[in-house]
Amino acid sequence: MHARAMDNLRFIRETMERAGAFTAVPGLGSIAMGATALFAALIAAEQSGRDAWLAIWLLEAGVAFGAGFWGMVLKARAARMPLLSAAGRKFCLSLAPPLLVCALLTGVLYLHGASDLIPGVWLLLYGTGVVTAGAFSVRVVPVMGLCFMAAGAAALLSPPGWANWYMAAGFGGLHVAFGIVIARRYGG
Repeated sequence: MHARAMDNLRFIRETMERAGAFTAVPGLGSIAMGATALFAALIAAEQSGRDAWLAIWLLEAGVAFGAGFWGMVLKARAARMPLLSAAGRKFCLSLAPPLLVCALLTGVLYLHGASDLIPGVWLLLYGTGVVTAGAFSVRVVPVMGLCFMAAGAAALLSPPGWANWYMAAGFGGLHVAFGIVIARRYGG
């Protein structure tokens, strides 16, 4: 009888975990991601060539990924929940495909001399990933993704000289603004 009760409790726990939202989206980590993007935008604006500009933003993407990941780890630890719970795995599996497509398109656009399109593509695909992953997270996350998508569309339709400022507004401003909301409403 005890073994059956334990099996039932495990089933209930696993079912609730699968139905739950991924709450380890880091508000403070998002603020850090935004701050580093604003700094990168200032440095990138001073570059005369597209190669140096792209190198700075690629470096920033790595730094932002690290800040976001570390923020998730800290938030999950503070909440004493596994980072890769069922909801966490769904979040990651939904975010990854648009980011992988973004990496592929970055290389293709660069090789074909269409690097002016990269900022819009990055913002659009990052936004797409955030929207899809946000389906397994708190309500504000998909809204943030839609804002990134709008910034990406605007970047694609604007003169190429504005691209760096769309990157600053999107990856910098949106991360900071939504990071503050997430930190206040959903904890660190």
